[in-house]
Amino acid sequence: MRLYALCDQELLDRNDLSLEDFVTIAKKNGAEVIQYRNKTADISFIKQQLIQLRQLFEGFLIVNDSFELAQFCDGVHVGQEDLQSIDSDTKKAVKILKEVIGKDKIIGISTHNKDEIIKANELDLNYIGLGAFRATGTKDVDSILGDKLDELASLSIHPVAAIGGVKLDDKFKNITYHVIGSGLL
Repeated sequence: MRLYALCDQELLDRNDLSLEDFVTIAKKNGAEVIQYRNKTADISFIKQQLIQLRQLFEGFLIVNDSFELAQFCDGVHVGQEDLQSIDSDTKKAVKILKEVIGKDKIIGISTHNKDEIIKANELDLNYIGLGAFRATGTKDVDSILGDKLDELASLSIHPVAAIGGVKLDDKFKNITYHVIGSGLL
């Protein structure tokens, strides 16, 4: 199992954890990637958090949605709606995103079903997030993939990160990364 730790600011606040606390836990569990997600703060706060995370963590650092801050990390993860807000043509959206963040940066997108995976196969991405595997306390999810997640992952030409309620002891065949947020705490 390869660990991709989701550092959600709401989760940190709810559990009275600092970035240092989260990074310590992530490192202890062997995290290779940390994604910082903050759906409510202004851009300057997110920037400061990314700068602090970069000082604390030497692995890959990804920002959720705030692609304008990609210079402070290694890449960006966007959802389907975020991609559509860039351009309704997803190929164009990814091309624009690459131009904005730089060709050397990582791009990952969330996928939730076979159709989204097939479309993602046509995109210049570094990975896809696939889920939700099960219900999670960090995000409202419309559908749970459960045991279908591993089978769907086999359809992707990109590395796949299992998202949504994933735990450290979950076992998958076709998954590159386990994305874990609250399950680390």
